[in-house]
Amino acid sequence: MTTENDTENGQSGRLAPKSKRGMRTRNALIAAAQTVFERDGFLEARITDISKEAHVASGSFYTYFDSKEEIFAAVVEQMQEEMLHPHVRERTGVSDPRILIEAANREYLQSYRRNARLMAVFEQVAQIDDEFRALRRDRSNAFVERNARMIKRLQEQGLADPDLDPNVTALALSSMVSKTAYSVFVLDAQAPFDQVLSTVNQIWINALQLKPEADKGQQV
Repeated sequence: MTTENDTENGQSGRLAPKSKRGMRTRNALIAAAQTVFERDGFLEARITDISKEAHVASGSFYTYFDSKEEIFAAVVEQMQEEMLHPHVRERTGVSDPRILIEAANREYLQSYRRNARLMAVFEQVAQIDDEFRALRRDRSNAFVERNARMIKRLQEQGLADPDLDPNVTALALSSMVSKTAYSVFVLDAQAPFDQVLSTVNQIWINALQLKPEADKGQQV
């Protein structure tokens, strides 16, 4: 049983985990919720099923979440963190932009494939719920803004076409990758993973007229 010693008031005024046990319970509920949402869809998912999947008492759910909508948002947030922040440069030390783009697209597509069922549910919910539609928009904007910063940096380094608008280019390329991922992993368009990856990478490189980092000093 969770006690008041396991929790403290969060910024929203609702109880948030304080102890390791409380954090484990919350994480277990999020993992269980993803399983239930992927299996049953959002509309058919029930809080009792989530609690059962997490092996916690139904009443414990409300210690950490107010509603099915709130825990779904937590599941989506966790998925977004994985897909939006791969930290490729920090983990690998690679600086060549073509290699970084290939690695970032690979990790995005792999993550999308792992979470395909959840992405399908998320897209459906975004069509019927204003809050999740806004969450989807914010998620897309975060991808675009990250990629726009990268494109602008490459232009400043003389490695990408300087005539491109970074924001519009990022919007077009990011939409291309995400729509391709949705078509392949959710709608089951027949395309091998490696072919999808190499194609989106080549489109990125061609669109930016991207030069190898080694060519930077050779430009006139």
